[in-house]
Amino acid sequence: MTHPKSLGELKASGYRSVSVKDEMRRNLIRKLQANQRIFDGILGYEETVLPQVQNAILSKHDMLFLGLRGQAKTRMLRQLTNLLDDAMPIVAGSEVNDDPLRPLSRYAKDLIAKHGDDTPIAWVTPAERYHEKLATPDVTIADLIGEIDMIKHAEGRYLSSEHTMHFGLIPRSNRGIFCMNELPDLSAKIQVGLFNVLEERDVQIRGYPVRLDLDLCMVFSANPEDYTNRGRIVTPLKDRIGSVIRTHYPLTREIGIAITDANAWVERTELAGRASGGAGDPSLAPPANVLVPTFMKEILEETARLARSSPAINQQSGVSVRMSIANMENMISNAERRALTLGENPTIPRISDLAYLAASTRGKIELTLSEDDGQEEKVLAKLLGEAIKNLFDARFDLKQFRGLIEWFEGGKTFVTGDKLPASEYVKKLNEIPVLKNAVMKFLDRPDVQAIRAQAEAPLIASVVEFILEGLHVQNRLNKNAAANETVYRR
Repeated sequence: MTHPKSLGELKASGYRSVSVKDEMRRNLIRKLQANQRIFDGILGYEETVLPQVQNAILSKHDMLFLGLRGQAKTRMLRQLTNLLDDAMPIVAGSEVNDDPLRPLSRYAKDLIAKHGDDTPIAWVTPAERYHEKLATPDVTIADLIGEIDMIKHAEGRYLSSEHTMHFGLIPRSNRGIFCMNELPDLSAKIQVGLFNVLEERDVQIRGYPVRLDLDLCMVFSANPEDYTNRGRIVTPLKDRIGSVIRTHYPLTREIGIAITDANAWVERTELAGRASGGAGDPSLAPPANVLVPTFMKEILEETARLARSSPAINQQSGVSVRMSIANMENMISNAERRALTLGENPTIPRISDLAYLAASTRGKIELTLSEDDGQEEKVLAKLLGEAIKNLFDARFDLKQFRGLIEWFEGGKTFVTGDKLPASEYVKKLNEIPVLKNAVMKFLDRPDVQAIRAQAEAPLIASVVEFILEGLHVQNRLNKNAAANETVYRR
C-alpha cells in the first residue's frame, strides 16, 4: 500500500497513535486467535517459557530473560519485532522516531510548527525499531541516554537549546524495543541510570529542564546473578522489571536433537567451489553426502545432557546447546573428510569420528577442577563413554553377545578406524556370524530404513563400531586406541 507522505495525509487516513506495548499486545492477540507462532526456530519452550512471554506482553510488562548461556534468550528477544506493525509513521528526519501526532523532540515540534500539515512523514520498519546493546564495563550514560554535542554547539547553537542534544540508544529506540544484553555486566551506577526509564518513562540529559517522555518496551537478558562473579542486577532495577522469565535447556533428548538438526550445518550437497552468488567450479565433484543415523544424533545429545549434570563441569556456567551443534558439525566433517579420501559416497558417521570432537567442545564447558592440557579431552571421553553405554543399553540385550565375546576370547581382534573403508567392515563381518546377526537385526529397525536404502555398507560400519564400543564401555571388551586405528580384543 501507499503510505501517507505528509502530516495532512496521515490525519486524513484516520491514523491513530498507540503505544508500542499496546501495539505488541494487539498483534499478539491476533496471532493467538489465528494460532500463529510468535518465534521461529524456538523449540522446547511451548509449555514452559512461551506462556510466560505471552503473559508478559498481554500485561504490557518489560521483560528480563534469565538463563544460562545457549538458551536462545537473544534469539527470542530479537524476534519480538514480529509483534510490531509492518510500518510506523515518524516525522521525517527525526532521531527519536517522533510521533507526527504527538511530537517529542524540539526538532519535530519546530518542524511541525513551521510546515503544519505539509510536514513530511517517513515510515520505519520493525527492524528499525529494535536496538540492542551489549553490556560492557565501558558503557556510559551518554551511550544510553545522551550527551551535549559540542560540535552542534560550535556550529552556533546555544547550550541552552535542546538542539545541542545528542541522543543515546534509548531515546533513539522511542516507540520501539530496546534490549540490553547481559544486564549484570552493566556497572551498578549505570543500572541506576535506568530507573527513571523503566518507571517514569522519561530521560533527562545533563540536567536540562526538559523531559523526554519515551514510549518504550524495555527487554533484558542475563545469566542468573548468583551464578556469575562478574556482577549483579541491583535490586531496585529488578523491582521495576515487570516479568522475569526463566529459560532452560532442552527437557528431553528428542527436543535437543530437533534443536541441533534445526541449527547445525548438515546439508552439504551443494556444488563444490560455489561462491556467494556464483555457479561454482564445474570441474570439481560435489562433496560427499553424509547421512546421520538417529543413534549417532542421540549419542551427541546424551553427551550434552550428561555434561549438564557432571560434577567435573561447572554447572553454574552451564553447557550451551552450541556444544551439541558444533559437535554435530565436526562429526559430519570428519565423516565427509573420510569419504573424500576414500571415495565413499554417501557415507555415515561412526564412533571413531567422535574422537575429533575435542576441538568443538573446548570452550563450551568450564571444568570445576584443573584445566591442565588434556583435561577437557578426558572429561569428554568419559561423557561419550557414558552416553554410548546408555544408548547401547536401550537398544541391545547384553546376553545376545555371549557368542561374540567367546569369539574374542579365542584370541581374535577387530580393527576399526576412521580411515578404513566400509567394505572392510562388511568383509570382516562375514567372518563373525554372531556379530553379523546382531548388525542385520539392528538394520531392520524402522529408524534406519531410509539410510539403509541409500548406504547399507557405511551403515553396517557405523553399527559395528557402536556395538563394539558398547561392549567396551560395558567392560566386556578391551581396546587399544592409536592414531586412526582402534583394536578391540578380549
